Amino acid sequence: MTQHKKIDEETLENLLYLSRLSQESTDINTLKKQVDEIVGYFEILSKYDDSENPYDAYPSTKAECLRDDAIVNGLDMSNVKKISKDFMDGYFQVPKVIGN
Repeated sequence: MTQHKKIDEETLENLLYLSRLSQESTDINTLKKQVDEIVGYFEILSKYDDSENPYDAYPSTKAECLRDDAIVNGLDMSNVKKISKDFMDGYFQVPKVIGN
């Protein structure tokens, strides 16, 4: 196991204050050991290169590849009624999914 930087007593006291813990209600040795382990994890993570742009993980879309912003006619109501026999008063009837 590699040695990493350990926190000092002043930092530990500040952590106790920020977390609203008192030295009397906390096992200081256990807490110090746990905080030292957490600091060690951050030191391990800091060794990895993070210079890569995080947005490269997501696909991008160029503006020229988007569809034209053109207004087109929608379906006529008579054509919409032909889509399903369960069309009534301008709405499609669907099975009840909530309750009995």
